[in-house]
Amino acid sequence: MPQQLYAALDIGGTKIAAALVDAGGTLLTRAELPTPAKGSAEEVMAVVAALVETVARDPRWSETVGIGIGSAGPIDPVRGTVSPVNIPGWRDFPLVDHVRELDGVHGDVVLIGDGCAMAAGEHWRGAARGYDNALCLVVSTGVGAGLILDGALRTGPSGNAGHLGHISVDIEGEDCPCGSRGCVEIIASGTSIARWAASNGWRPTDNVVESAAAVALPTARDLAASARIGEVAASPTARDLAASLAANDLAVSLTSRDLAASPTANDLAASAGNAEFAASPAARDLAASARAAEVAAPRTATAVAPPTAADVAASARAGDEIALAAFERAGRALAAGIACAAMLVDIRAAVIGGGVAKAGPLLLDPLRRHLTTYASLPFTRDLAILPATLGADAGLIGAAAALAERERGRGGVL
Repeated sequence: MPQQLYAALDIGGTKIAAALVDAGGTLLTRAELPTPAKGSAEEVMAVVAALVETVARDPRWSETVGIGIGSAGPIDPVRGTVSPVNIPGWRDFPLVDHVRELDGVHGDVVLIGDGCAMAAGEHWRGAARGYDNALCLVVSTGVGAGLILDGALRTGPSGNAGHLGHISVDIEGEDCPCGSRGCVEIIASGTSIARWAASNGWRPTDNVVESAAAVALPTARDLAASARIGEVAASPTARDLAASLAANDLAVSLTSRDLAASPTANDLAASAGNAEFAASPAARDLAASARAAEVAAPRTATAVAPPTAADVAASARAGDEIALAAFERAGRALAAGIACAAMLVDIRAAVIGGGVAKAGPLLLDPLRRHLTTYASLPFTRDLAILPATLGADAGLIGAAAALAERERGRGGVL
């Protein structure tokens, strides 16, 4: 009898990933591309389609019972729509309907928030395993969270329980894109850490691309060559093309001569060396997105890589005072938010994951120190702060877990 398999999508402001997951929570096939976060709805969806198509080439795809989606939010699981704060092109975007229409997708399509997906994954296979009451945080482009209460994932009636990133911890603080001010996310996200450090005089070292650096943009031939199963996640060309789909998401300097000599989006699609990929819906969507954004890029353009929290972390490890202060500030904001959750729902552990958590002690040490101030009542004092153990796979494993829970009914894998 064939084993039960789950397809999974993890959609965030930095990257989008797809995978095939077995009943034990092991990833069998995985693909990843950057999120064109400032692109149109169609451009972001084209990347989702390309990833699903790539993973669906695995011969075991036919054994999947459906697809679980963990997406940045807010989400509406009843309507199947998403409105991620960090993906402006998706507002009330009917993600479930669009995914259901993709070639090869069959069975249930289950939508949960990315923070909830991370919590489900870490509770099933990671650091929260064994805890009946835990908060699991994704600290990345945004800050999300999910709640495990009484041994089960709790998403709430709207599907958005655990939205810790938009708890206000500074009532006189900076305006947040969500409409509030002083939110945890506007202080502690990776984007916010880098922005605050730069605004206070920090400057990146030579690990950041200088303004005059030339970068080579990929062709459709590059993308076709890198689209084989298992290669998308590692392919710079595939990542670069997805990232550059939105013209306003790439800092380019084009002369009229460059533009005249550059390939058109039609040329891009037609030049794919892999005929099957060139004819695929995903390739057509990518070409259409390129046309919509007027991305007719020459092979070489001038690009500036904005500084990231990883750059700030590198400076902090070297003793840069501003960089250290940026992580101190982020840790304090996270501590205040976690303390609020501990007071409200009596959690016993907080698991910290996401790209910013790779900073390790730079983030976790100030977080733990400030938590002793904010979590002051006796029942909150033994709260464990734990690094996530599933890394970039937590959201995919959690999305699969949510689908498994739907398939099995209550008392499933979570």
